[in-house]
Amino acid sequence: MVLAGAGRMAGLQRKTSGIRNICILAHVDHGKTTLADCLISSNGIISSRLAGKLRYLDSREDEQTRGITMKSSAISLHFKKGDQEYLINLIDSPGHVDFSSEVSTAVRLCDGCIIVVDAVEGVCPQTQAVLRQAWLENIRPVLVINKIDRLIVELKFTPQEAYLHLKNILEQINAVTGTLFTSKVLEERAEKETESENISDTALGDQIYDWSAGLEDTDDSHLYFSPDHGNVVFASAIDGWGFGIEHFAKLYSQKIGIKPAVLLKTLWGDYYLNTKAKKIMKGDQSKGKKPLFVQLVLDNIWSLYEAVMKRDKEKIEKIISSLGLKIGARESRHADPKVHLNAICSQWLPISDAVLSMVCNKLPSPLDITAERVEKLMCVGARTFDSLPPETQELKSAFMKCSSEGTAPVIVFVSKMFAVDAKALPHNKPRPLTQEEIAQRRELAKRRHAEKMAANQGKELSEKPSSENSSEVTGNTGDTKGEEQQLTGQTEIATSKAAKQEADNKESFIAFARVFSGVVKRGQKIFVLGPKYDPAESLHKLSSQCSATDDLPSVPHMTCCTLENLYLLMGRELEDLEEVPAGNVLGIGGLQDVVLKSATLSTSPACPPFTPLNFEATPIVRVAVEPKHPSDMPQLVRGMKLLNQADPCVQVLIQETGEHVLVTAGEVHLQRCLDDLKERFAKIEISVSSPIIPFRETITRPPKVDMVNEEIGKQQKVAVIHQTKEEQNRIPEGIQVDSDGLVTISTPNKHATLSVRAVPLPEEVTRLLEENSDLIRTMEQLNTSLNEDKKTHEINQKTIDRIKEFKQKLEQNLQGRKWRNAVDNIWSFGPRKCGPNILLYKFEGYTKSVWQCLGNAVKEISKYRDFDNSIVSGFQLATLSGPMCEEPLMGVCFIVEKWEISKVGEMLSTRRQDSGECDAVEHSQNEDPASLTSSCTVEVCGENEHQDSSESVPKSPEKVSKNKGEVLLADCYGPFSGQLIATMKEACRYALQAKPQRLMAAMYTCEIMATAEVLGRVYAVLSKREGRVLQEEMKEGTDVFIIKAVLPVAESFGFADEIRKRTSGLASPQLVFSHWEIISSDPFWVPTTEEEYLHFGEKADSENQARKYMNAVRKRKGLYVEEKIVEHAEKQRTLSRNK
Repeated sequence: MVLAGAGRMAGLQRKTSGIRNICILAHVDHGKTTLADCLISSNGIISSRLAGKLRYLDSREDEQTRGITMKSSAISLHFKKGDQEYLINLIDSPGHVDFSSEVSTAVRLCDGCIIVVDAVEGVCPQTQAVLRQAWLENIRPVLVINKIDRLIVELKFTPQEAYLHLKNILEQINAVTGTLFTSKVLEERAEKETESENISDTALGDQIYDWSAGLEDTDDSHLYFSPDHGNVVFASAIDGWGFGIEHFAKLYSQKIGIKPAVLLKTLWGDYYLNTKAKKIMKGDQSKGKKPLFVQLVLDNIWSLYEAVMKRDKEKIEKIISSLGLKIGARESRHADPKVHLNAICSQWLPISDAVLSMVCNKLPSPLDITAERVEKLMCVGARTFDSLPPETQELKSAFMKCSSEGTAPVIVFVSKMFAVDAKALPHNKPRPLTQEEIAQRRELAKRRHAEKMAANQGKELSEKPSSENSSEVTGNTGDTKGEEQQLTGQTEIATSKAAKQEADNKESFIAFARVFSGVVKRGQKIFVLGPKYDPAESLHKLSSQCSATDDLPSVPHMTCCTLENLYLLMGRELEDLEEVPAGNVLGIGGLQDVVLKSATLSTSPACPPFTPLNFEATPIVRVAVEPKHPSDMPQLVRGMKLLNQADPCVQVLIQETGEHVLVTAGEVHLQRCLDDLKERFAKIEISVSSPIIPFRETITRPPKVDMVNEEIGKQQKVAVIHQTKEEQNRIPEGIQVDSDGLVTISTPNKHATLSVRAVPLPEEVTRLLEENSDLIRTMEQLNTSLNEDKKTHEINQKTIDRIKEFKQKLEQNLQGRKWRNAVDNIWSFGPRKCGPNILLYKFEGYTKSVWQCLGNAVKEISKYRDFDNSIVSGFQLATLSGPMCEEPLMGVCFIVEKWEISKVGEMLSTRRQDSGECDAVEHSQNEDPASLTSSCTVEVCGENEHQDSSESVPKSPEKVSKNKGEVLLADCYGPFSGQLIATMKEACRYALQAKPQRLMAAMYTCEIMATAEVLGRVYAVLSKREGRVLQEEMKEGTDVFIIKAVLPVAESFGFADEIRKRTSGLASPQLVFSHWEIISSDPFWVPTTEEEYLHFGEKADSENQARKYMNAVRKRKGLYVEEKIVEHAEKQRTLSRNK
């Protein structure tokens, strides 16, 4: 047991080859923190008796009470193996799906990971998720199969059954790894093929297609987990034992006389020992023999457990003496057999040795970082490594060397900021006093006592205030004129006390970071690079040799800061460090003002920002927060800022309604954020709204059957739709709606007329638009820079290919007469220019396309050119808040079939063109910073009403000479472009209402593990909450069922608690946001046909799910809700009647 001091650790940090940065990943409750405890106890930081009970790395109170980890915390361990010394930076991460963002922050800083799997539950959803995260970050995993004691004690397996069960678990894990690997190989192959196609386009002759897909040639043996590779440990962390096969191979090679190398190969697999011939034979199952693993390993463990559990003293003593162990009398007499067991096993097969030696042998040191991982980290977004500036590409070698020389550029990545109580910082901790200080304090205490006595005597002698004063003064300061001094002294003491109290209450933020290159020193000045920083742009302004200490011009997304403090992270403790060499994980103090959540720090301006972290869980649960006492508002705002910084996944917004909103990943995450806000960051009482559930609005095709499944005739169908629609919204004058849903509307000044139709998009297209929202955003940026004739960097070929592929997929999914040429006529996407809705134009004399960046840009000169932005802005506004309950639209295509501008409008347009071509260009493309497009205002804030945004558009007409044209342009209805925005918005809304509208609800996928006896109760809870079961399967070798279901987010609050209560804790769900789904019922439905009247009654009182959701949202937003409190109170019962 080694208790290494901070000095020793700092020494180990310099030897890069002996460093291992690892994290522990697993599903919730598979034993990560218990395993971490066992590893920590090997360093003497905690007692080995407490390992597993203390959960040392769960330092928060709520983590201890709930029994789950909620944040990643790091600790540095020292491990000696032979004459080699290792420094292991261990990060424990949460397994609960709500905190999967913490896993991402941990994985980015590591080179390897330990995947922990419960031997009973096997591979669970979160196990697959963490394997995928490790794969995406290119880090190497090793496996610990934990809780093997449950196979013995709970499931009462025989060693043979346990062996088959473990084999099965290994196959499941390898299957997950295999699917990740094949997808990667197939992707790479597809890329190569496209390259070779470009080259061999000219080559003629028969093409022979190779179906092998390259999987046969690629070597994947190193990826899989197998005990004979040495990357699997079998363990029971709670009982303190664990082993790899090599331990037993060494042990038995001496006993049986077979080489350890042979035993290593054969201890796992279909081999058995022929005792007569002392040979190892293959094919145990066919001959009905025990496999070697069962015979030599599991049988021994099973017999040990059996002896201890049955209190067979003779057998226990025999085992102890044969293993040569020393067990204390306290353990052997203990009433709980588990304590005795732990004492024997932790000496015989110490888990820390098995796991740490596997980590040191199998996981890479920081020096072994792969070129592929470096390139992946350095390329943000769609950039490829080759397109980065040459100075940036040179940094790759610094990454690969991971050198700690003075000349090497410093590169640090901060993956998250975490809050620590200021009292816990090393310089604020109480330190032991020296002898001199103790003597001084004793003197001070004596003097104070004497002063007190003197003051009391003075009071008794005379009641005069002057004498009291003088006695106090002489006592305190030994000076007769001491009143002023005494007052100032008191105020000083008071202020210093207040300052001290404030410092105590203050939260300090520490950056959780890793040094990838160079040596970080305390007090060093360094560049902080934001996620949008582009080295190519800044290198024009700065030389690549400049440092953060120089006086530099300002560069966007780059600031300078000083590293105030460096800390060694030791779980709950922090140790001060002077410098940290490359390859280490550390904490950095003093970055809270320059880093929000994550950042890249470097001494070289050529360093690119690292790829942003990819989070598995999307934040979906929203609540509005307000202080109980309005005067506490400033504290709440400050507290929410701090919370936003301290949590990698939470989002903090102020909505246009003025509400402060928290967006979190799930219920447990929400609870943690609210507790933090109340107790740590804001320290005030807050009231929290019920969760704000997001919905989307869409339209569908007219229904073919009515609510009682009777077929609707053509005439009847139209009548039904229009009857309900007319009741719902009487269409105002001046708006024509055709029978097929074409809406024609004119601007208030009658200068322009628009005809718009709304059509539902096919599901595949909506999904495609959602998945490619980032690509659409990139296209929008490229088009803007092309319009503004800005010199952009060469557009990356890869991005162009992705855009072409996206266009092709759209064309494949939008086929048929209705969608002819639709893809080429796409005018915009929305809301926010990258959403899942489309605007098409189908009128003559106008050509503009979102595909400009593919090189088919046409300079548009027509009457429509000046006002097309207004139409797009109107569309953006309409898609941002639909007519049902002001929620965003999804899966709707608006087609502008006609846009007529009257002669006056045309005249204005041409006059503006003549008055100065450049001015008009400037207006239509908004280079003038004062005239930001309304679409911009809308998309960024979503707060401005269209009046404001319309005012912000037409600034460039003011540049035109003051003539009649301008007066006409801005008539009594406001500027013409503003009228167009409002008209387009109205047209889209009415077009939407002319079709059958539906709500879309956010859905969770829900995985529940439950035993057979509680299945019925699980189904009852699911059906009560509108859940839908997709599949249920039984886990092999257990009586556990895995149920996969979907559940609306709106119904999910309190779901986990209810399931636990109803099943007495035997089932626990995992909820992950999955997709949006249309709620089939029509929110405006009223019975119309005779059958419906008969079935539902005149009022259709039965609960309409969609209407219930819609009214709830409308109520929350303060919109009008049509509901009557009492209807037809035919009979009123009085109390007297009931007597």
